[in-house]
Amino acid sequence: MTDQLAGRAALVTGGGRGIGAAIALRLAREGADVAVTYVRAPERAAEVVRGIEAEGRRGLAIAADLADPSSGARPLNGGGWGLEDGPAAAARAVERAAAEFGRLDILVNNAGIAPYGPLEDVTAEEIDLTLALHVRAAFVAAQAAARHLGPGGRIVNIGSSLAERVPYPGWTLYAMSKSALTGLTRGLARDLGPRGITVNVVQPGSTDTEMNPADSPDAEFERGFTALGRYGRAEEIAAMVAHLAGPGGDYVTGAAIAVDGGYAA
Repeated sequence: MTDQLAGRAALVTGGGRGIGAAIALRLAREGADVAVTYVRAPERAAEVVRGIEAEGRRGLAIAADLADPSSGARPLNGGGWGLEDGPAAAARAVERAAAEFGRLDILVNNAGIAPYGPLEDVTAEEIDLTLALHVRAAFVAAQAAARHLGPGGRIVNIGSSLAERVPYPGWTLYAMSKSALTGLTRGLARDLGPRGITVNVVQPGSTDTEMNPADSPDAEFERGFTALGRYGRAEEIAAMVAHLAGPGGDYVTGAAIAVDGGYAA
């Protein structure tokens, strides 16, 4: 690892586990102070923070239900952060990270869920929750971060290979929500480009996490759609995010970058 991100501060939403945790730890290894948001399992988020601090960087875990437009993070008695009514949680998380670190240079919109099932069974509540988390929260976080990012600032959205190719049924809602990140990314790239801020979306394929383990009953089926014939590792997604967040991403913006083992080939 290098210190290419030394002196920079990052916020990774949904950074308490899976791909988000891998991204947070990789950014720390590259020199950044890193805040992560989580909804459940504070002990997992605390473990990520300990990993960040083990790299000699500052870490912060923020409890925030990013799908809720009326909840935000607040300080708890005895330390830590909890939830309260107030401005949108995504914006509050950004402000908390910027206040803690004294700056914000990198935003990674990673928090997500994986709604799956027959089209006729999708409920209005599922639609609202998925769009709130994958689309509205990403927009609000980017809007808030734009007030802090300076030249060389970075926004990286975590999409999905299903935004490019949907080869089997049951994923319409998820694919729709992740496809919206491409439009968000391109719009933000135009809005923020004159300020020297880049915005990109990384499209992971099947990645070995708790949400989609490589030893699940459907894993062999999913591997068959990749050119490499295997699941990805969360660290491989994190490597691309770190590249975009560093000097290698200086002239990359408005791009949708597949890290999917050839899934969309």
